[in-house]
Amino acid sequence: MRSRRSSRVLARAAVLAAAALLGACSSSGSDGPKAGGPAPKGPAVDPAGVYPGTTWATASAKSLGLDPAKLDEIAAEAKSAGSTCLLVERHGKVAASWNWAGTTPTTEREVFSATKSFTSVLTGMAQAKGDLKISDKASTYIPEWKGTPADAVTVQNLLSNDSGRHWDFQTDYFGMTGAHDRDAFAGALAQDAPPGKVWVYNNSAIQMLSEVLRRATGEEAKDFAGRELFAPIGMDHSHMTTDGAGNTATFMGLQTTCEDLARFGLLMLRDGSWNGEQVVPADWVEQATGRPSQKLNASYGYLFWLNRKGRIPVENNQATKPGAVTQKSRVGRKVPGAPASMFWALGLGNQIVQMDPGSDTVVVRIGPGQPPEGSTGFNERNTARVVTDALTDDGSN
Repeated sequence: MRSRRSSRVLARAAVLAAAALLGACSSSGSDGPKAGGPAPKGPAVDPAGVYPGTTWATASAKSLGLDPAKLDEIAAEAKSAGSTCLLVERHGKVAASWNWAGTTPTTEREVFSATKSFTSVLTGMAQAKGDLKISDKASTYIPEWKGTPADAVTVQNLLSNDSGRHWDFQTDYFGMTGAHDRDAFAGALAQDAPPGKVWVYNNSAIQMLSEVLRRATGEEAKDFAGRELFAPIGMDHSHMTTDGAGNTATFMGLQTTCEDLARFGLLMLRDGSWNGEQVVPADWVEQATGRPSQKLNASYGYLFWLNRKGRIPVENNQATKPGAVTQKSRVGRKVPGAPASMFWALGLGNQIVQMDPGSDTVVVRIGPGQPPEGSTGFNERNTARVVTDALTDDGSN
């Protein structure tokens, strides 16, 4: 079994979790299309069909329609925030990349909840193979939920964060993350609300996709990912991790690099196709990233963050009744001024994979789960500047 982060490190990182959620949801604005239908997309496929081999092809930022000075500004912001790497890719080529704090392009690091987006893709791949349907009751794969209030929860609810499963901060960021058997811990939690009634960023609920994928595919999600996702696109420095009982961590735990994450981003921009092979179903990419997965949070698809206009919850607050959750919300978009079709995989400490179909760009940032004391902030509003400030053409090059 590969090594995993200790409960002590997870617990220390957890104190920032609420702030990370607020950061992921807190930008304000009212522009953009209405939520509900697909976001408009630009030229998502590079006509040249460029994909990296064992290494990435590089080209000057200027030749790829990007302003080098603006990219340097963004990189300076990233470095001052304690980032360990930043990479900008366009049309299948790396325009610029930086590594800091003693890291190299092959240094594997934890990317926390960015892992969730990989779990989404694995679920879509399992559905395409006929192993499951997201409309299935989760209890099909979690027999302990049969005949209980959780029997109404579907796989789709788990992907959408509207499952109604129990949530409170202590349980979600300390109890479950530190459990020897996270699947057993999360599976035994209460059903707080009927599915589809409340949107809650719920790590414990998403961890149950580990059991769903294991029962559906007949193998651990980490093994499925390694063979069916990582290997075909050359993510040679990436692996999913497990808990003490051997269950794959599906809510966090991915160890990876900026260059490997950029491969994942490019795969999503190519509608799941990689150098002639359909690795991820194109319809799953659209379902997961093209529209909100539910009506409660316009900025959330199937474990991907979106830039759609609508109601966006900005925090979870445990109410006086145990397990009950109240939420504050706003109406707007995650990053005002950025394209509506932009989407992200995001993790604690502002781990970022930004994908923009219109400009055919991927931006990746990795940093510590706990930013250095006194560092400036860096999040998806900063990475969006690659498209809003640094782009010098219309995306068709």
